[in-house]
Amino acid sequence: MSLLPSKFGALHLHLLRPPNPNPSPHPRRQPLKIFCGKRSGRQRYPSERKVLKLKHKDIVSNVKNKFQGVWRLSKLGVPVDRDPGKDFLGVSQSLLEEIAKVLEFPVASMLPSEAFTVVRKSFDARKRLKEPKFLYIVEMDVDKLLSLEPRAWDFISELEPKVGLVEHMPQARKSRDLTSIIHDLKEVDQSSVSGGSGNTMLNGSQGLYRFSTARKPKIAVVGSGPAGLFAALVLAEFGADVTLIERGQPVEQRGRDIGALAVRRILQTESNFCFGEGGAGTWSDGKLVTRIGRNSGSVLAVMETLVQFGAPEGILVNGKPHLGTDKLVPLLRNFRQHLLKLGVTIKFGTRVDDLLVDNEQVVGVKVSDSVDRLQSSSKKWEYDAVVLAVGHSARDLYQTLLSHNIELIPKDFAVGLRIEHPQEVVNSLQYSGLATEVCRGRGKVPVADYKVAKYVSGEKGAEPLHATSRSCYSFCMCPGGQVVLTSTNPSEICVNGMSFSRRDSKWANAALVVTVSTKDFGALNLHGPLAGVEFQREFEQRAARMGGGNFVVPVQTVTDFMDNKLSATSVPQSSYRLGVKAANLHKIFPDYVTETLQQSISAFDKELPGFISKEALLHGVETRTSSPIQIPRSVETYESTTLKGLYPVGEGAGYAGGIVSAAVDGMHAGFAVAKNFGLCSDGIESILGKARSAAFLEY
Repeated sequence: MSLLPSKFGALHLHLLRPPNPNPSPHPRRQPLKIFCGKRSGRQRYPSERKVLKLKHKDIVSNVKNKFQGVWRLSKLGVPVDRDPGKDFLGVSQSLLEEIAKVLEFPVASMLPSEAFTVVRKSFDARKRLKEPKFLYIVEMDVDKLLSLEPRAWDFISELEPKVGLVEHMPQARKSRDLTSIIHDLKEVDQSSVSGGSGNTMLNGSQGLYRFSTARKPKIAVVGSGPAGLFAALVLAEFGADVTLIERGQPVEQRGRDIGALAVRRILQTESNFCFGEGGAGTWSDGKLVTRIGRNSGSVLAVMETLVQFGAPEGILVNGKPHLGTDKLVPLLRNFRQHLLKLGVTIKFGTRVDDLLVDNEQVVGVKVSDSVDRLQSSSKKWEYDAVVLAVGHSARDLYQTLLSHNIELIPKDFAVGLRIEHPQEVVNSLQYSGLATEVCRGRGKVPVADYKVAKYVSGEKGAEPLHATSRSCYSFCMCPGGQVVLTSTNPSEICVNGMSFSRRDSKWANAALVVTVSTKDFGALNLHGPLAGVEFQREFEQRAARMGGGNFVVPVQTVTDFMDNKLSATSVPQSSYRLGVKAANLHKIFPDYVTETLQQSISAFDKELPGFISKEALLHGVETRTSSPIQIPRSVETYESTTLKGLYPVGEGAGYAGGIVSAAVDGMHAGFAVAKNFGLCSDGIESILGKARSAAFLEY
């Protein structure tokens, strides 16, 4: 029997089933519209509808008790004018009204906000929508709701699951930081780690090892980017004797070195935008978006760990989370202090020059002061294992690996140019009249960004585009950012984008890159495992010569690039601080890259009218989108397939692309090494599931 008065029921029906004031006996048939996004409703293929039907049947059968656990409500849209704005992550009255519609609850103001938690909030301003909206995913705690509003009982009883919209979970999903996860595992494993003979049993990938309880396994982690930091954290928490070796400097000194580059044109080859504490992502946009599953246990553990070290909690909710350099610097400082408290030895300004190998197994590393190019201060440090977590710019170390006959496989990646627009132009392209709400990152809606992609066929009339089809896509889009130099050699020019947390710069930039493969390397007579590295270097050196030296970047307006001409007029202002020089960028890349860029930019302008404009400026070149090689390793143990005791991880090894995926790979590798040395009885997969590798994902 309903606990609500009868007038509630009448109001309920009136609100949710309004009569059609102008019913038509012959409804007009609407033409089928095909959008680039996901198909829905009648647009779905029969096979898709069949799969959806099976999923619906499955989730309905899995609901054992509607009045226990949590209901997850997705795609709740609140128009901009009714939402508090992008920085508000709580439950507003307008959101309660949308929740009430799903529950068919008549009076939204009677729903207690305490019973609902915002899991995800994103902004959708696609032109196909009637109006821009904030989209929410909300979890509803049934016990709390009924204790605060008992009259919701009948409405919960009528609630039915719908795939992707309304789903029931027996209990709320609790994500935890990595430290908490490891502490719980250690309590479970404590009795099984030590043998009765006073030795620690280390069941490694090469057999059963014994270490005296007085001696922990000594493990070197080379590189302090996300992969190295998370691998070091896991191993240190499990009790290993960890040394973190970084060729660059801590973030405080690294910031000063980058300042010297921007102001006095002094490039520190070992402390710059690529090398140093935190890796290349520290002085970038600090994006935390990932293609390996935002809701996976591994990704959530990484995000919670970042919050533990000082990241704002909003990254757990924001649909497109990012930190910005200003937030990453204090976070990394906190991360470092935690590692030091765990007993980790951190060696900054220390370059690994060689591996020490005995009987086809790594036994240590040869290091020197990173400013000592002659290696006169060389030292040899012995270790039981080496976790290789270098970034994609450690080209000298790739050569070292080859000298030990370690297998390196050339990998496809992408190269291109970085385009920059005034941020106001991008705001107008994406938001139209709503652009005034951005307010340089302090407004109600996020600073506008974009994500574009184009698949270009191998034929352009009768002219083949290097006899292959290619993808061109935007990469590392930085709204409210600036173009920066990521070269590690004065004779090369390579650019990237960065932004601060507020994204309040007056420019927006993104790389437009074209996929290239080993066939393209061979066309330039570049062969062997490091052909991709030489391919990158070739175009970086061309860009440096075209800029005239002194880190000046060659640029061209988009309109000139499309017409393959160089106007005599001056170029628009650029955010790049070391100077730009007008040049014909058609002379940098092979025709197949340039033609693909031209075709794609033309397509992007149709998708975003105004993308091609005299205000838009192309900067050359962007080549380091991902690692040009991959180091084969065991799927289970993460150990190199050609050298025992070496564990290649992260972006430099070809297994990640971005902060989050690199951190996830380092975390899983840390668990694998710990398991191989008997520091834990089971891997992290038993708790968080198997990690997906960004290296094997298509764009």
